[in-house]
Amino acid sequence: MLFIRKFFKLLLLSTLLLVAACTKNEAPKAEHEGGLETLEFRYLGSPGMVTLVELAEDLGYLAPVKLNFVGISTGGPQGIQTVLTGDSDISSPAFTGAVVKVVASKAPVTAVIASYGTEKDTHTGYYVLEDSPITTARDLIGKKVAVNTMGAQMEFMLTEYLRRSGLTKEEIAEVTLVVVPPGSSEQILRQHQVDVAPLGGPATERGGIRMLFKEFDLFGEFTAGAYVMSNKFLQQNPNTSKHVIAGIAQAIEWTRTTPRDEVIARFTKMIQARNRSENTENLKYFTGWGVAGKGGLFKDEEFQIWVDWLVQDGQLKNGEVNLKDVYTNEFNPYLKTVANANE
Repeated sequence: MLFIRKFFKLLLLSTLLLVAACTKNEAPKAEHEGGLETLEFRYLGSPGMVTLVELAEDLGYLAPVKLNFVGISTGGPQGIQTVLTGDSDISSPAFTGAVVKVVASKAPVTAVIASYGTEKDTHTGYYVLEDSPITTARDLIGKKVAVNTMGAQMEFMLTEYLRRSGLTKEEIAEVTLVVVPPGSSEQILRQHQVDVAPLGGPATERGGIRMLFKEFDLFGEFTAGAYVMSNKFLQQNPNTSKHVIAGIAQAIEWTRTTPRDEVIARFTKMIQARNRSENTENLKYFTGWGVAGKGGLFKDEEFQIWVDWLVQDGQLKNGEVNLKDVYTNEFNPYLKTVANANE
């Protein structure tokens, strides 16, 4: 498997430019009512889906802060890039392993709240055609696997699956990753352009495919994604940051405690109201965010596992990354709630 690092080289360049343009101790901006530094919060959306940021606003948890939609996310790495360039105030959901790698490159960003995780009952997994001769990880040597972007979750998970199945680094290098446009994985798999593709509910209903493995098989229930913000924004807008993150945390818990059909009905109404000509068909497969921690709180092990992974792969050195630089729970109101419950 050929690991593509071009994104991270560009990211490092952006980081150096950003660091040169600002210092770490910039003062917060003038405050609005309630101590908020800004009442506008820019974010990236996802077609045919509702994000936690959008849900938080719809539930009234962000008021008086208003969201400003600045575009569609093509993946976690791109979302982090928009935060670094200042085009967005928060990333799209980004894989925790990619966040570790970005912070290791000295990018001035921090994971602030969980965004998604693995789920036991999900149909999402890595599929082959039903009549494919591929039945084990070793069968993937010399084959092609579809991914949405390089350096993100699908690449990490596939590599972990291959490692756990006993493949050597040299054998893993013989598995080819193919970047495919969002939403095209099923078609490309059925057209035999790739041998394996990450797919979900709709594809399984149409049949003709077979699951090779899913992420839950590797890690169990585990927070795998995070929202990332720039250190500059957090320092200049601490109260707004805390307010928005608190709203996202509440939205996570609202989803846990609300009947699934009510959640989907609300999502459907929200998507229809924004008039972007989106298909809501996939909403019926929504089973939850899969976030493990209360209100999206993080645990060290949710990032440490990827630090160890990158060290083992030779991409990091021992001690090169401090988890305190990777994530923070300080803006999350559930940190105090959980701490009090454990006393």
